Amino acid sequence: MLSRDSAESARGGLHVRAAAIALCVTIFAVPCALAGECADQTQSGLNACADEAFRKADAALNGAYKEIVRRLKDDPTTTRLLVQAQKAWLGWRDAECAFSSSPNAGGSIFQMVYSMCLETLTKKRVAKLGAYLKCGEGDLGCPVPAK
Repeated sequence: MLSRDSAESARGGLHVRAAAIALCVTIFAVPCALAGECADQTQSGLNACADEAFRKADAALNGAYKEIVRRLKDDPTTTRLLVQAQKAWLGWRDAECAFSSSPNAGGSIFQMVYSMCLETLTKKRVAKLGAYLKCGEGDLGCPVPAK
């Protein structure tokens, strides 16, 4: 029979193990998902796959941005605000990914983790810009005119 202190210690150990498992799942789930999509399973290959995924997201970002600029061609003030916002967002994205990837700095996995962060945040920005492109006529909360 376990003493009260031993039982509490055992429960504490279970909590630590559960937290460690949750951390491992969180840290490695995304890289594992990427691993299934890459033909080259070396770290170099995984880095290249992550970079390619980011480049695709970046191309979508550029497309959405260019379409907004096109729609704002007759509104230089709002265009200037868009340019400022996009430059600020790009700076934030790059800094955020550098920060969140920093535990891997100097390691072979760093480039993959950094590229995956860039891809994730870029896709979120694409969704936001895409929402601006879907605003209805007369939507007062939307800075981008309808087609």
